[in-house]
Amino acid sequence: MRPEKDNYRRKPVHREERREVEENENQLEGRNALTEALRSGRTIDKVFIASGDTDRALQHLAAQAKEAGAVVVPVDRRKLDAMSYTRAHQGVIALAAAREYYTIDDLLQEAADRGENALLVICDELSDPHNLGAILRSAECAGAHGVIIPKRRSVGLTATVAKASAGAVEYMKVAKVSNINNAIAELKEKGVWIFGTAAEGSVPMYQADLTGPAAIVIGNEGEGMSQLVRKNCDMLVHIPMKGQISSLNASAAASILLYEAVRQRR
Repeated sequence: MRPEKDNYRRKPVHREERREVEENENQLEGRNALTEALRSGRTIDKVFIASGDTDRALQHLAAQAKEAGAVVVPVDRRKLDAMSYTRAHQGVIALAAAREYYTIDDLLQEAADRGENALLVICDELSDPHNLGAILRSAECAGAHGVIIPKRRSVGLTATVAKASAGAVEYMKVAKVSNINNAIAELKEKGVWIFGTAAEGSVPMYQADLTGPAAIVIGNEGEGMSQLVRKNCDMLVHIPMKGQISSLNASAAASILLYEAVRQRR
């Protein structure tokens, strides 16, 4: 489904708090993000925790991080506010080891190791970190084997993405590729069918066979899939719409297609 542009308003940043537009992919914010990173075994280098906070759950989390080898630094909450990209750090910000990206072969091997047909999501230049985070969360819950994103003109695995994913970013394999169309060609050569989502798609999603090796392409928030990506899909599918609005949010469309695949594979 061609996604509709989402409007996320952020709190204004004061002049002294201005920062680089590009977020640090190694920064984790919030209790859930740190909890899942520790649970997954990701190396945490340093944890900044609000000084004077008597919240037992937060103190327990800091103790877990310290036990895992992280340096725990109590800091003023105002410093955490200045460091935060999400504006919802919940009293803790962590710096983790560089995140590992995977290859397409890694994603396909994940499916093979599980004895399942591949189920992948290809994100065609998503720019909103909330959308990518939500897609990672849905993909992980649906048992998908990986998500593919481009290196350019796309959000990476930033702190905002990690928080929006509710920790799923620690478990879902993500491949970052130089060119989406080359990635699609590689997947086709390896027997994966490419299903693009578009309002004008000729096939209703219920008639698309998602039981075999499949990759679902989700277009960006403003323009949907690029023309070349659209052309390279094996099939364009649409999600039947019953209301007055003709499009869905990118992450909602991804969730619906993923769970249609889950239904068909039961």
